[in-house]
Amino acid sequence: MGRNSVSILGAGLAGLSAAWHFQQKGSPYHVYEKDMQPGGMCHSRKVNGYIFDRDGHLLHFRHKEIFDLVRELLNDNLVRHRRDSWVYSEDRYIRYPFQANLFGLSRPVLKECLTEFIKARRNGGTLGKENFLQWIEGAFGAGIAKHFMVPYNTKFWTVHPREMTAEWLDGFVPQPSMDRVIDGAIHDSRQLLGYNSHFWYPRQGGIGQLAAAFCKGVRNIHTGFALKKIDLHRRRMIFDNGETREFGHLISTIPLPELGRLIPDLPADVARAFGELRWNSIFNVNFGLRQKKSSSRHWIYFPQEDLSFFRVGFFHNFSSDLTPPGRSSMYVEVSYSKDKPLDRAMITGRIEKDLRKVGILDSEDTIECRDVNDIHYGYPVYDRHYAVARRLILDFLHRQRILTCGRYGGWRYMSMEDVILDGKEISRRVDVLN
Repeated sequence: MGRNSVSILGAGLAGLSAAWHFQQKGSPYHVYEKDMQPGGMCHSRKVNGYIFDRDGHLLHFRHKEIFDLVRELLNDNLVRHRRDSWVYSEDRYIRYPFQANLFGLSRPVLKECLTEFIKARRNGGTLGKENFLQWIEGAFGAGIAKHFMVPYNTKFWTVHPREMTAEWLDGFVPQPSMDRVIDGAIHDSRQLLGYNSHFWYPRQGGIGQLAAAFCKGVRNIHTGFALKKIDLHRRRMIFDNGETREFGHLISTIPLPELGRLIPDLPADVARAFGELRWNSIFNVNFGLRQKKSSSRHWIYFPQEDLSFFRVGFFHNFSSDLTPPGRSSMYVEVSYSKDKPLDRAMITGRIEKDLRKVGILDSEDTIECRDVNDIHYGYPVYDRHYAVARRLILDFLHRQRILTCGRYGGWRYMSMEDVILDGKEISRRVDVLN
């Protein structure tokens, strides 16, 4: 430790990936984690015989180097799944993605979605792309926008798409061809579409096994080190446990808004930029059911405003190891923010009521276990202030030899693979700076 060392704030997936890559190079580093165990959001815990992840986390791969690394780390504890995901619309379930699976909708809604999609394509998507709403309408037409894309994204982000830019997309939203949309409108198509058409998940132990595998190749992880303040002048970190550490290069994976609160005497423009960052939060409830559910579905999207959750997933269909024999388990996600407050006293009861309303739970189902995770920082909101504020902040931090990494540190919409890759890239950047 000291002025020539690399210090990493946070032992979530981004911090562990950066540390693992430093370890492979033989470079000195230390990792400081506020919790008593590493893993961050990539965490699983056992409750009454059930293994629950901290919300739903799946692995999708677009980069061979990261796939090879994860496969090496997990060895044979990794299974490939063919996605079985759905959308709840008009009191029925249709296949995901909505825009490519209109078959099953009522005739008026199907006609509206299909004709407006064709019209948008004939116009060449020329409605403009100044904001996310215009991108949606240009890509899919007014019908698909009205019946799924706008209500779902408003519910998920907690702000209307017109208030957001489209810079976060990067292939996350599937854009089917006209032939594919027409094909999915006239019959029940089972063709898969999108970057997550297949996913990978540990055979045993839950998603936390990935963090555990990284930890086996990482040294110098200091747990119970919650950061209290960063002294830029003396280049010191002060922790709540009374410990103080000097640093040379500092890599932060903690949520970017938190970092702004930990650095005193920020320049006025930087402080203002930190104040402009917005995000949603995720209230996650995991349920263990005494009954075995027969459905093979992996997850379902719910765009309806009168339903509390935006997505429900089924752990037992990721791995039979996650439940006791003859049981089922699921995760439920509710989005909230300053723009859409959460009533914590009522939300769990409302979730259970809504699960029965949409037929996921029936009268014979018994909930025998609940696990709650209130995730304050869910996803950064890409509003009109996002790009300028983030760039100003990162430029300031870079001048202080502070680099950011991962979804929360870098304040970006990222998959788990993206986060691992970012950890590798940050280790390379530090080497270049040295």
